Amino acid sequence: MFSSIVFDAISLNKANNNHHDQESALLDPASAAAGNEVTGIDPMSDVLDSIRLRGALFFLWEPAAIHAVGVADGTKLSHHIVPGTDRVISYHIVTRGTCWACVHGEPPMQLQSGDILVLPHGDAYKIADTPQFPTEADEMASIEFFKALAAGDMPPVISDATAGADDNRLICGFLGCNTNPPNPLMTSLPRMIRVPAPSDGNDPLSHLIDFALSESGQQRGGERCLLMRLSEVMFVEVLRRYLRVSSQPESGWLNGLRDPVVGRALGLMHRNVATGWTLPGLARACGASRTTLAERFQRLVGTPPMQYLTNWRMQIAALLLVEQSAKVYSVAIEVGYESEAAFSRAFKRVVGSSPSAWRAQHLHDGDS
Repeated sequence: MFSSIVFDAISLNKANNNHHDQESALLDPASAAAGNEVTGIDPMSDVLDSIRLRGALFFLWEPAAIHAVGVADGTKLSHHIVPGTDRVISYHIVTRGTCWACVHGEPPMQLQSGDILVLPHGDAYKIADTPQFPTEADEMASIEFFKALAAGDMPPVISDATAGADDNRLICGFLGCNTNPPNPLMTSLPRMIRVPAPSDGNDPLSHLIDFALSESGQQRGGERCLLMRLSEVMFVEVLRRYLRVSSQPESGWLNGLRDPVVGRALGLMHRNVATGWTLPGLARACGASRTTLAERFQRLVGTPPMQYLTNWRMQIAALLLVEQSAKVYSVAIEVGYESEAAFSRAFKRVVGSSPSAWRAQHLHDGDS
């Protein structure tokens, strides 16, 4: 799994005393904050790591001069091409030519050579030479197409272009992910994202693109596996580029990360997830008043600080329940709960099922 390779494992602080807040968290915030500088804390890596992407499909598409291809909703595609996930998300890198992308409810988006289109919520969409929206007929056709791709029945280069013509060329990546518990970064992203090519020419992604294009034309064995892993790397780099340049109000979590007060609060909660944070204690550690922190956090991130902490704990717990063989009580301790019962209630409230049921369901999905 790419995220476990690219990002450091999530480091969680163990409980050392019996202090706890209203959610039964273990560590005293005063001891956790003492001497704790948030320099070097990387909540973005934490959040990207928790997405747990699974490369599904990756191919080079060379459409004809006149083209229109619709793609089904990602929740419908996931069952067919990435079992064990509940959504397929996609991105397309235009390496040559101009085209349009359309999602119902959004204005048509024109893409130039070098642009990248990201569909982070798995909306149905259509890519064409003119603005066109997806139809019901597109749904079944795209599902059958992607089933054939997933079965390995199609080559890594899909070409409909006239020989020798200088038509469009796109790199297409599709990845599976789970949307529960909700990821704070992914939920803050708009339905369609256009990431322009960098104007200064400093583009690490270009090296990945060149490598992908080269591997797409090779037959040395293992290309499909390599390209799917490369797809995961490229998607994360695309997101990183977008987050660096985005100033859109939809990116609330990112705006919070950039804010000196809210960003410090996020860093402290991510570094010390098991700490018994209260709003006054967190505000003191951030050098702000309780009112200032609460107002700025709510405005920028979209949730109150303590609710964000609970949601983030459940995000980590959901991963630990599936990826480790630890007992539920041990997971509860890892994320700041002294009582298994309190942890189970919070988990069910946020995720919708008990920790044991969650683990059983996702272990079964992973084996299917």
